[in-house]
Amino acid sequence: MDIEMEMKMNSDGDPTTSWPLLSWLASCIMVFGGVVPYVPQYQEILRTSNTEGFSTRVCLVLLVANILRIFFWFGKQFESPLLFQSMVMILTMLAMLRLCCSVQTANRVSAKQHYFTDLDLRYFWSWARFEDYLLFCFSFTVLSALITFLFLDSVLFVEGLGSLAVLTEAMLGLPQLLQNFQNKSTRGMSIKMVLLWTGGDLFKTTYFLVNEAPSQFWLCGITQICIDIAILLQVSVYGQETHTKYG
Repeated sequence: MDIEMEMKMNSDGDPTTSWPLLSWLASCIMVFGGVVPYVPQYQEILRTSNTEGFSTRVCLVLLVANILRIFFWFGKQFESPLLFQSMVMILTMLAMLRLCCSVQTANRVSAKQHYFTDLDLRYFWSWARFEDYLLFCFSFTVLSALITFLFLDSVLFVEGLGSLAVLTEAMLGLPQLLQNFQNKSTRGMSIKMVLLWTGGDLFKTTYFLVNEAPSQFWLCGITQICIDIAILLQVSVYGQETHTKYG
């Protein structure tokens, strides 16, 4: 009798039956949702053959943050979707860098080129080839792995590593914010990307809070939301100035 009643309750829409599905859906959005804002930006660069509106330092921030987050997982195993999200984001940023390098090579006028192996800090992250960015990622990963596994037993180090990873990610929009401020323009920047970026940060911050992720994660999310709002304000202000100037 109890089994029959339980089956009837489940068939009538007991929340317990729908929760696993919602949880699975939220996890999928968490893993792949972060890359969605970069799809219109990728298409925009591909269509215009112009990288002016996109700062490749965004790729630097996300690559460093997600590599560190993966090593943080070895010391403090948080939810698997957050780990998979880092892997997907790394692949996405490499794809963005590859496209930017291809476009910049095609548009390059000067014959002077710079390479990672030059070890010249003046041209850091302004290299000529995609292979140089891969070499940096490989070197950074090997160095991070060595340091992490040497100090993996230290709780202080693990917590510090997690804080460093999410603090780096929290600065995600800062390069774009500074570039917009320097240029006094958001020309060439995909507005769709900014809106999707903001919506994604709102979603993931909520996800962190609901799933009781380590405090580093939701603090990162709140910081990102503040930077997203600042970029949206830039779009509004600089867009109006452009309209006034050329209208």
